[in-house]
Amino acid sequence: MKAHYLGHVVFYVKNLEGSLSFYRDVVGFQEIGRIFDGKAAALTSGRTHHELLLIEVGDVPGPPSGIRRGLYHIGIKVGDSLDDLRTAKQDLERAGIPISGMSDHTVSQSLYLHDPDGNEVELYVDVPDMDWKRDPKAVLAPVKPLVL
Repeated sequence: MKAHYLGHVVFYVKNLEGSLSFYRDVVGFQEIGRIFDGKAAALTSGRTHHELLLIEVGDVPGPPSGIRRGLYHIGIKVGDSLDDLRTAKQDLERAGIPISGMSDHTVSQSLYLHDPDGNEVELYVDVPDMDWKRDPKAVLAPVKPLVL
């Protein structure tokens, strides 16, 4: 497998509107839309369907409960087709790295795993025929299970 580029970063944030003020209004990302009953926002610079996802968690107690403010996961593009994702899955299995989840996000398809320090990593491919620029709301479609 070969990483193509860092695709996106997901942050758990205390206050979604405050974070949007910074990333959208100051830094200049474009808001694509909201998910999770308005508690999360997807943003893009235009390079890909989303480079940043902000998920509001409020005042959470932090570890060991699991959810805390800060980094949720990073997304790394590993190819251009489902065959590339299948190859990545086989590479992970051969290396003995457990896969914690597989998802179809409509615009992309993903494997989830954890690095040696417990950080979540998403390895993904974009869906070739999905034109997210023509239909940016596709980024907000419900997540479906992925079977490889």
